[in-house]
Amino acid sequence: MYDINAAAVGVVNSGVLPFDEEGAAGPLAEAVAAGRLVATADPASVATAEHVVVIVGTPVDEHLNPDLAAVPRAIERCVEYLRAGQLLILRSTVHPGVTALTEKLLARHGLGIEVAFCPERIAEGRAMVELFELPQIVSARTSAALARAEKFFRHLTEQIVPLAPEEAELAKLFTNTWRYVKFATANQFWMMANDFGLDFERIRYAIRYDYPRAADLPGPGFAAGPCLFKDTMQLAAFNRNNFVLGHSAMLINEGLPLYLVSKMEESHDLGELTVGILGMAFKGESDDPRESLAYKLKKILTLRAKRVLCADPYVRD
Repeated sequence: MYDINAAAVGVVNSGVLPFDEEGAAGPLAEAVAAGRLVATADPASVATAEHVVVIVGTPVDEHLNPDLAAVPRAIERCVEYLRAGQLLILRSTVHPGVTALTEKLLARHGLGIEVAFCPERIAEGRAMVELFELPQIVSARTSAALARAEKFFRHLTEQIVPLAPEEAELAKLFTNTWRYVKFATANQFWMMANDFGLDFERIRYAIRYDYPRAADLPGPGFAAGPCLFKDTMQLAAFNRNNFVLGHSAMLINEGLPLYLVSKMEESHDLGELTVGILGMAFKGESDDPRESLAYKLKKILTLRAKRVLCADPYVRD
């Protein structure tokens, strides 16, 4: 395993999981102890691999534009050690066209390397279950590369769904955006009910009770994390920023912390109170604070309340 973060490399080589993921600590320790997994900060290590799996963050910038160079930049760091005949597999969620951009980069370096895009589909905290239970989307430009990628992922699951690279890129963005929009719908419903003094959970229970067409209506809550918001913005950028539904979902979800504080101010003198926030990760029982709206809530309360206290047994912050 090659990584530019020397500290993370050291943690992995000690057999310790660098983040919380249920069921993963034991297998990691066993793999390291048996010598099957070795982490390194040496880019030359990629030359020894038959399959090179690229997993890097693909954020949007402060203007909500996707970083198209994140994946090519990571490959450039080790491109001199790549060799003909390898299969390079992109696992990160990417802006449509990044797979083709990667193919052009490798061709420009004169490398006979096939590229596959196979987006990861797991939910944080469920990786050791969903890696084996969920169908795997596999895409590549040629039938030979597609066959190699399919063979690789059949070590995890027998359920393979083949697509063209551009279809697979959109499939991943559509999936995360669909969840983000669903959460926005639930949050908007909750605010409507709350503004009229009605119990949304009672209404939601009635809607969902033995009624399969509404079974997927989620509860209200902060919806962000490292994927849903930024992938919705990537999809908007792909569609020339003509994505009214996605931008509306963003306004609802990102506006929820301010709505909560405004409702608190209607019945409390926040300027005289200490307010506690229980939970800072982007979701429950997670140690991942990335893009968590709890931090946005904290910033707003810092301006409005006398004092703000935060607690989370998982987040090491």
